[in-house]
Amino acid sequence: MNIVKLGLVVLVIVAVFIFNGLFVVDQTQQALVIQLGKPIKVVKEPGLAFKIPFLQQVTYFDRRLLHYDAAPAEIITSDKKNLVIDNYSKWTIVDPLKFFQSVRTEAGAQSRLDDIIYSQLRVELGKETLIDIVSKVREEIMHTVTVQSNEAAAAYGIEVLDVRIKAADLPRENEKHVFTRMQAERQRQAKRYRSEGEEKAMKIRSQADKERTIILSEAYKESEKLRGEGEQTAIKISADAYGQDADFYAFYRSLQAYSKSLSTRATVVMDRDGEFLQYFK
Repeated sequence: MNIVKLGLVVLVIVAVFIFNGLFVVDQTQQALVIQLGKPIKVVKEPGLAFKIPFLQQVTYFDRRLLHYDAAPAEIITSDKKNLVIDNYSKWTIVDPLKFFQSVRTEAGAQSRLDDIIYSQLRVELGKETLIDIVSKVREEIMHTVTVQSNEAAAAYGIEVLDVRIKAADLPRENEKHVFTRMQAERQRQAKRYRSEGEEKAMKIRSQADKERTIILSEAYKESEKLRGEGEQTAIKISADAYGQDADFYAFYRSLQAYSKSLSTRATVVMDRDGEFLQYFK
């Protein structure tokens, strides 16, 4: 009986040692084995692993992509405008040993990332104007900030994969002032565009009037030339026709004169032997 009891005791002790000496690493985790407060080894592969029972402890770290949403903070742009930036970052733990030795926990890592990313954002956004940040160079700035933040975070066993700006707003006390300035700027640009448009319209109208005058002048010149040539031809034809019988032409012209002068109701006194009435005889 004593042997059986002793065997059971030994079996229980062995089971306790085995149970305390084995640990499981999940696919979403990586583990750091610590002995007397000092890190001993890193276990990244999922599955069963062994540690010295009671002497060593295991600390687990997430190996998935982690998200950090920073609190909004003010940044001054190159044109001295205050801008409230709300950003977030995607990061992961790549070196559990460095991570444990420097920041220990995810909360400590987020605090350090907050300092690193805010510092890089302040430097990069401080090089650009407000308009450029809002409308032009945000993607380039975010790429630069991501690269530089990742380089700074490598000392803590952290890899920064992406940094993004969720919102870029003006401080409330500046919104009305900036809106007024932007409105005045847009009105100034609109006035300049209208002035340039009116100037171009005047040039177009002036050119059109000039071309119209030239076209009308050329048309009038051509019409007078054609009219003169026509009259010249008509006179030549008439002269040729009337030249064939001078007496008939004199008679025809006298009849036309009679028609014009005697058609009105007027009293005309003439010498009946005069040349004008010779064809009445």
